[in-house]
Amino acid sequence: MKGLMDAEGLAYNRRTHTYNSRLAQELAKWADSRPGFEAIHGALYRAYFVDGRNLADLQVLLEVAQSAGLSLEEARQVLAERTFKPAVDADWQKAQQYGITAVPSFVAGQYKLAGAQPYNVLAEQLVVAGAQRK
Repeated sequence: MKGLMDAEGLAYNRRTHTYNSRLAQELAKWADSRPGFEAIHGALYRAYFVDGRNLADLQVLLEVAQSAGLSLEEARQVLAERTFKPAVDADWQKAQQYGITAVPSFVAGQYKLAGAQPYNVLAEQLVVAGAQRK
């Protein structure tokens, strides 16, 4: 994984632990409904893959939300009440229907790719699925 990330110019450190990311998924799903949501994805990536932070820890998630410019109080409420749990459950159900077993996975038409992929592989997959080259 480190080699792939280096090849793409993405920061990545070796991790010694794997953490349950379920609450992070719920936080990201909520953030996607807010203005400026794009920042949460990079902030969660950095927290986990670069800084090795525990995304199952509520305080870590709140710090990540705040660093992404999201409301700390809203984030706290969303996580405490598990407001976006049903939406994430639906995402998981859809992933199961597609037969997805890895993160990340990419689905285009009837085709899917599992795992981190170089840009050229993703671009070719879209063409195979019927997208027009630009």
